[in-house]
Amino acid sequence: PNTLFQISDALIKRVQVSQEQWVKGALEPKVSAEFDLTLDSEPLLQSIHQLDFIQMKFPVTVPPVPLLQLEKCCTRNNSVTLAWRMPPLSHNPVEGYILELDDGDGGQFREVYVGKETLCTIDGLHFNSTYNARVKAFNSSGVGPYSKTVILQTSDVAWFTFDPSSAHRDILLSNDNQTATCNSYDDRVVLGTAAFSKGVHYWELHVDRYDNHPDPAFGIARINVVKDMMLGKDDKAWAMYVDNNRSWFMHCNSHTNRTEGGVSKGATVGVLLDLNKHNLTFYINGQQQGPPAFENIEGVFMPALSLNRNVQVSLLQLS
Repeated sequence: PNTLFQISDALIKRVQVSQEQWVKGALEPKVSAEFDLTLDSEPLLQSIHQLDFIQMKFPVTVPPVPLLQLEKCCTRNNSVTLAWRMPPLSHNPVEGYILELDDGDGGQFREVYVGKETLCTIDGLHFNSTYNARVKAFNSSGVGPYSKTVILQTSDVAWFTFDPSSAHRDILLSNDNQTATCNSYDDRVVLGTAAFSKGVHYWELHVDRYDNHPDPAFGIARINVVKDMMLGKDDKAWAMYVDNNRSWFMHCNSHTNRTEGGVSKGATVGVLLDLNKHNLTFYINGQQQGPPAFENIEGVFMPALSLNRNVQVSLLQLS
């Protein structure tokens, strides 16, 4: 016992040292912290090189029949609006559509629109005519079948107002777009909302105000007429311009047929467009003003007027 007591401290220290050495040895890595990891990819690369890749293509066929949306198809005056859509669950791509219309007299169909839109308005048709319309879709594989044919009837009699969307910016419209004035001393052009290509059409305009003897001009024009000068100075309009004493016919800035008799406040100017005889005639207060103004006119025409700030004109009646 005495001997054990004498060496007990030494034994305790030795046990502690041995335990520390054992723990340290157990936690130390057996290999270096820095090592290279390599992968033998050669078998995998050989397998990949032996594979054959084939590009899979799903078959693309022509588009199906478009569906006309009858609730959106309508007529206004001598213009028609058509709308359509593709049937639901249609997976074939569509690159565009072809809209066809007949001549309004049972004749052959003709293309009137090609594009990506699904709504189209065609202007300048014949009044009192029945048109047949159909549409088909196309893609890279070809043209699909026609839709069902829709029948549209244009108005019996022309009805129009002045058109704010195409008028010169100096033109001021009021009275439901039936009265025109101007805020410039220079002549400015405004068109009607109807386009005529067939039949006989007559309309009258009332001179509401006439100050300092201006020269308003009345007549017809193409849609692309120049709008910042007097009607008839370019080749897109056929007009009669008139002051308080006399009138002239004008087209391509050529003045012809000076005729006595002018306008004042309260006067009425009538325009008779006869596309059966292809001529244009003017009237002042119910009396024909000179001979037929223009003959051999063909195409699509819109009612037209030019005026400056010294005059105000209103649409009276048309037929």
